[in-house]
Amino acid sequence: QVHLVESGGGLVQAGASLRLSCAASGRTTSTYIMGWFRQAPGKEREFVARTTGSGERTYYADSVKGRFTISRDNAKNTVYLQMNSLKPEDTAVYYCATGPRGSIWPRTYDYWGQGTQVTVSS
Repeated sequence: QVHLVESGGGLVQAGASLRLSCAASGRTTSTYIMGWFRQAPGKEREFVARTTGSGERTYYADSVKGRFTISRDNAKNTVYLQMNSLKPEDTAVYYCATGPRGSIWPRTYDYWGQGTQVTVSS
């Protein structure tokens, strides 16, 4: 079992930055994919970014490419999401997830955190 806890969310103005963190504990492995998803009210959970076990490969949704950066520190069992130039449409609950087969689809992840709220005002 892997336990994930997100932190770093908050209320910011458009154009600001936030860094989300996701700390993993339990039966963690550095080979697992780590991903970030988000879900706005009334919308489906959508892919934001993911990184391979080594952190060498990263993938982003088109909507955040060039503004968000995912990274991981396997020594700390933590993955980060640096969010710059935030927009009101980035407002959502942000979730981290992990699993051996993670892709852009939520169903491919085995473990999820409880989420952290990000609100961007205009």
